[in-house]
Amino acid sequence: MSSRTRWLIAVLALAAVLAVAIGLALQRKAAASAPAAAATPQPIELAPTDLAVARRAELLATLPVSGGLRAVNSAVVRAKVAAELRELTVREGDRVERGQVIARLDDTEFQLRVRQAEDQAAAASSQLEIAERTLANNKALVDQGFISRNALETSISSAAGARASLQAARAAADLARRSAGDTVVRAPLSGLVSQRLAQPGERVGVDARLVEIVDLSRIELEAALAPEQVTTLRVGQAARLTVDGMAEPMAAKVVRINPSTQAGTRAVMAYLALEPHPGLRQGLFARGSIEIARSQALVVPVTAVRYDQPLPYVLQAEGGKAVARNVTLGAQGDAGFDGAAEPAVEITAGLSEGQTVLRGSVGNMRPGTLIRLPVAGGKGAASPVATAASGAAGTR
Repeated sequence: MSSRTRWLIAVLALAAVLAVAIGLALQRKAAASAPAAAATPQPIELAPTDLAVARRAELLATLPVSGGLRAVNSAVVRAKVAAELRELTVREGDRVERGQVIARLDDTEFQLRVRQAEDQAAAASSQLEIAERTLANNKALVDQGFISRNALETSISSAAGARASLQAARAAADLARRSAGDTVVRAPLSGLVSQRLAQPGERVGVDARLVEIVDLSRIELEAALAPEQVTTLRVGQAARLTVDGMAEPMAAKVVRINPSTQAGTRAVMAYLALEPHPGLRQGLFARGSIEIARSQALVVPVTAVRYDQPLPYVLQAEGGKAVARNVTLGAQGDAGFDGAAEPAVEITAGLSEGQTVLRGSVGNMRPGTLIRLPVAGGKGAASPVATAASGAAGTR
């Protein structure tokens, strides 16, 4: 092989090595630039509903309550005597008036007892008449000296015994008539029948349940409260309740507070009277809040406060980022934001009026996340919330 051939082979080998080195360098450069481009974060676009401005407002301190509704006046009508139920004229949903006849029991046996007691009273009355005539005759005979004083005393005792027997017989007759009258069952109060617990033809015992009647003209909420909550509760405090099936909240008022706790739970029962409403029913579930106090305070929505760090904090919109600010909390209640009342909390330290915070609707956003505030009307002008946020950031 000539020297020229060897020289060409060396040049070609060197060119191949250079081509491979250049290719590897280009690949490294591309690989290095790709993660850098992918790591560039994009700001999160926020909606106006994701932001709230810390503001001074009237904070309505409230106490949450919930429980079932019950009628103040209700009654379970029971049978006062044991007999066969002949008729029951009412069913669930029927309206009854106080004193209305709603059921009748078989009174055959009781009428016979009345007749028996009346006959016994008549016999006792006849025996008394005989004893009194004998007594009158014996008094005359004693005065004339025909009988002894002992015979007169015996007559007196016989008359007294006959009189007592008559009184007992008359009482038995009254008792029999009352038992016969108990076979007619009347409504003890006006209201609606909520349960029909027996059927005609059944033999019912004494105190057997026949129907239940509820008076819906007065409805109360029974709410169980913790002992520490009752310290701020007073009779007469106003409340707003949402009842299942009712579209609009209803006004209520604290009317009674139980002086004793419930066995086992140690809860204290509070009773709230609701204003009359045609849709209210016993047993419905209601929830709401009692107005405890009103005060002016710096407030933010409750959802804006986060608790996943040792101290509570809020995410503040500052310089295009979500910045964590530790805050000191005060009283909780309801306050107005964007023209609507919602749960709010007082901020006593860590935040100033006019600063913009992120609501809980943004999710688990980490501090330092890039954000883009919404613009108003799509014309590029910052929304009122964004303006307040930028102004608050500029003052710092």
